[in-house]
Amino acid sequence: MRIRLDLAYDGTDFHGWARQPHLRTVQGEVEKALSMILRINKAQGDDPLLLVVAGRTDTGVHARAQVCHIDIPEEILSRALGHMKSSPLEALEHRLRHVLPADITLLACSEAPEGFDARFSALERTYVFRIADTLSRPDPLLRHCVLPITKPLDLDTLNQCALLIPGLKDFGSFATPNPGGTTIREVKKAFWKRTPVEPRDNGDLALGSGLLEFTIVADAFAHNMVRSLVGAQVVVAQGKKSVEWFASKLASPSREGQTGPIDPRGLTLEHVAYPADNLLGSRAQAIRAKRTLE
Repeated sequence: MRIRLDLAYDGTDFHGWARQPHLRTVQGEVEKALSMILRINKAQGDDPLLLVVAGRTDTGVHARAQVCHIDIPEEILSRALGHMKSSPLEALEHRLRHVLPADITLLACSEAPEGFDARFSALERTYVFRIADTLSRPDPLLRHCVLPITKPLDLDTLNQCALLIPGLKDFGSFATPNPGGTTIREVKKAFWKRTPVEPRDNGDLALGSGLLEFTIVADAFAHNMVRSLVGAQVVVAQGKKSVEWFASKLASPSREGQTGPIDPRGLTLEHVAYPADNLLGSRAQAIRAKRTLE
């Protein structure tokens, strides 16, 4: 059975999504929990459980709506039942909610429709980067998911840069490809906004008032792409570079050390969109093709 898992996590104490030897990762923790619940024993011939994810988040990056899938033989899945009087899938969901660490939340656990692939069936991913500049007030409750910057950032300048981002482009100035891959991506939306400053009845500000938020939606993202785009836009908004410089980096992709990724703590994966169930398989097949600018 192919199972879809919807997760949220605080990425602060994780070395990213992908499993790494001797390091704490989101994939490693979820696979460990699944293996414990299902009593996976390699010595007895059980195959390891392997998660496939919609988007591999980097070290320190968070997710409010990550999606992954895992294939589990039904005889293995039945081990989740124990003494529970429910379906094996319901038992797995119940036990996962109690076993996962506090910085990972299981939002949903369901049987995936035919043709579903968490990575290749996805239509688009949405990320939001949150910044507290001097025009807002850093809140210690948000310290893990908002990046403080000690200078004011001009919203109009940020959006002059953001307007240049959408479209099918080679983002080689802001990303590194996977082996055999490409930095060509189609960005559908990119914009900045400042959250309203909302005083409460007692005069204090509501949580998150005045934050700068950068929202970007694309079919997929290359490694470090969002953080590098944010970092370059912040440099422009601080007056260190011009909007024309940013435009030139989009027009002529090359890494020269001036478009590196910004601190990851402000970045959160907010949403992964999928087509209708009857289009999942064809979408997965089409997206496996290597991207070009044509």
